Amino acid sequence: MSSRAWLSLAITAALWGASYLFIKVALDDGVSEGVIIDLRVVLGALILVPVAIRAGAVAPLLARRGWVLLLALVQVIAPFGLITFGENHVPSALAGILVGSSPLFIALLAARLDPEERARGWGLVGILLGMVGVVLLFGVDLSGKADALLGGLMILAAGLCYAAAVLVAKRAFTGVPPVGVAASTMVVSAVAWLPVALLTLPDHVPGANATASLLALGVGGTGVAFWLYYRSIADVGPARAAIVSYVAPAFAVVYGVTLLGERLTAGTIGGLVLILAGSWLAAQGRPPALSRSGPSRSSVPAPARVR
Repeated sequence: MSSRAWLSLAITAALWGASYLFIKVALDDGVSEGVIIDLRVVLGALILVPVAIRAGAVAPLLARRGWVLLLALVQVIAPFGLITFGENHVPSALAGILVGSSPLFIALLAARLDPEERARGWGLVGILLGMVGVVLLFGVDLSGKADALLGGLMILAAGLCYAAAVLVAKRAFTGVPPVGVAASTMVVSAVAWLPVALLTLPDHVPGANATASLLALGVGGTGVAFWLYYRSIADVGPARAAIVSYVAPAFAVVYGVTLLGERLTAGTIGGLVLILAGSWLAAQGRPPALSRSGPSRSSVPAPARVR
């Protein structure tokens, strides 16, 4: 890949990894979950919709209105809610790692729903490794407190939602410009979360850090990151663009530890390594040294697993 392509992927991973930090800062300032979610998807839509219109994505999306609603539910509405509410009880670094489990869930769901994506050989090893990583995180870093366990399960459920979104997109959106798919889910999600946001408006003006975090989350972590990701798909293909999903959790850990003072435990490190290694094997079906540079088993770009 060119240096420009690598730079684009690095920026995307850095922005997605920072999303958990931005959410945590806003929550700590007393901004409600509904306001955080709705503001980020509105800002993301403002960036993505003009790009989608230029890409000619409106007509094919209108013909798939029902599928758009379903994809919005499993790609944005539900997982954004689960992550944001879950971060009330879970450090941002752990949230980033747990969301990285989505390729494991893709492999598990595909066993029944999509034979083409079914894990075999090394893929099955990857599922086992990833699940050991999840158990390690829950057993070491989330043990002892019921609310922490609940928060961890909510974020893990967000990873399951992202996995379902991949299978929905593959079934219903082949041939549709991916940036248009992303834009449409943002618009639908903004409408869905608006009543919750209006009912939970803050009774104070958010501080400078919270305001900056909200703007960065919506503009950078949602709008710009999605746009860069789908441009990377066009430039280098979906398999190489998927590298972002394996790098973003590491950024989340670095941000959480260095900027929020979150603890870096042996369980955190072990869980990160096992989940990311397992996710890679589950998605690619072979270790990195044996991976080909061509597209993965599915030629359909997976929806961005934004965070």
